[in-house]
Amino acid sequence: MNGLSLGRLEEIRTEINRGHFYVTEFLVGSYAFLERLAAWRIGRALLRRQRREGYRIRWEQLDLSDPRRPKLKCEVGELMPLRREQYPS
Repeated sequence: MNGLSLGRLEEIRTEINRGHFYVTEFLVGSYAFLERLAAWRIGRALLRRQRREGYRIRWEQLDLSDPRRPKLKCEVGELMPLRREQYPS
């Protein structure tokens, strides 16, 4: 909420309910990129020298009124971090 960038929006997760798709969460950051590509084994080597980060953002935590500049509606500490430990090697 302080204007700092969290990273690129890499993936939008949806669920289907009664024939309609609903956005449930957004994945942001370098780990989100690897998850989108299902490239954890390859990506671990690439990220060793880079800052490792990523977040799961619930749909209600993100303000998309300006789609070119999405903004958090909460503090970063309220987001669920993506971690390499969540994924198999």
